[in-house]
Amino acid sequence: MRTIAFIRSTAIRATAIAALAVAPTVLAGDPPPQYAASCGACHAVGVAGAPATGNAEAWAPRMEKGMEALVASVRNGLNAMPPGGLCNSCSDEDYTALITYMATAQ
Repeated sequence: MRTIAFIRSTAIRATAIAALAVAPTVLAGDPPPQYAASCGACHAVGVAGAPATGNAEAWAPRMEKGMEALVASVRNGLNAMPPGGLCNSCSDEDYTALITYMATAQ
């Protein structure tokens, strides 16, 4: 009985590890869930001077400022972008994921 339980728990762990190893590859190109309802409104095409999603050249000088500065810009608003960037329920981690997606999307 103990052997079966050990084999079962080992199989479950192995499956979980395999799923975690594959997940970043599968999800790498998917936008964060908030993108369409917030950032995408302007960044999808670069409205009002917003750097377009996936335009590495436009994002490069912004990314050089560092993620902390970029998150602060979103939180506080910048130029035409309102404070919170249309996602007032987003956390700093959400903003980081959104910025990373927009700067690196293909």
